Amino acid sequence: MGQVDLVLPKEYGYVAIVLILYCLVNFWMAGQVGKARKRFNVPYPTLYALESDNKDAKFFNCVQRGHQNSLEMMPMFFMLMMLGGMRHPHTCAALGLLYTVSRVFYFKGYATGDPQKRLTVGKYGFLALLGLMVSTVSFGVGLLL
Repeated sequence: MGQVDLVLPKEYGYVAIVLILYCLVNFWMAGQVGKARKRFNVPYPTLYALESDNKDAKFFNCVQRGHQNSLEMMPMFFMLMMLGGMRHPHTCAALGLLYTVSRVFYFKGYATGDPQKRLTVGKYGFLALLGLMVSTVSFGVGLLL
């Protein structure tokens, strides 16, 4: 079978470190959901609390939704970081750090029970994703040239 040699820039290590940081943030969010389950009395395997059964359903659901949304975005974030970072490791690491920090604010804002507060600082994560998309397109076009 053939062998493929992949040479990554030394600076790609920054991309890897930011991806691990995002994993740690995800673990922290999962822990917050666990605490919210106890605080608002939402047992497993219930994904979302019903307002008819639990007066604190909105607060729990906001915590759960903040984490769930971060999980939903994670595959796209990881793919864009890994591919774009092959050509633009510094840029992608910086954008990935911005995205990761913005997700903390997104989650904390959401967890207040007022979903609009997730966007106060959390909205900057979408700009980071846009920058990662541009970096990944640049990587793809560079391969074709």
